[in-house]
Amino acid sequence: VQLQASGGGLVQAGGSLRLSCAASRRISSICGVNWYRQAPGKERELVVDSTSNGRTNYADSVKGRFTISRDNTKKTVYLQMTSLKPEDTGVYYCRAELKRHPFSVCDEYWGQGTQVTVSS
Repeated sequence: VQLQASGGGLVQAGGSLRLSCAASRRISSICGVNWYRQAPGKERELVVDSTSNGRTNYADSVKGRFTISRDNTKKTVYLQMTSLKPEDTGVYYCRAELKRHPFSVCDEYWGQGTQVTVSS
C-alpha cells in the first residue's frame, strides 16, 4: 500500500487549495491521519492530527483556515486550505495509519509530499 498525495500548486495569498491523500490499494479502513509540512530550511512540523475516534487538533498557525476530512468510501483524506499565506509555503506530507484488513493492526504509511507555494 502506498499513500499518494496530490493537489499542491502555486496560489496567491488569500487563495485556496485542497490536498488529497489516497491509498493506492484496497484497504479496510483509515485509522489516524496527520498532515505535516516542511518549509525550506526548516524542520517538518505537524499541521493537523486526526485520530480514529474523531479528535482533531490543528497547529495554531492554521486554525480556522485548514480543515481535514475523510472519504471512507474512497479511502482518501483531504486537507482543505483557505486564506493561504506565504508562510504556508512548503512540502506537505500526509501520514496515515491504515488497516489493510478488518482484523489487522493499523500500520503507518507516508505519502510522497506535494509542494504548496503561496505567493505574496
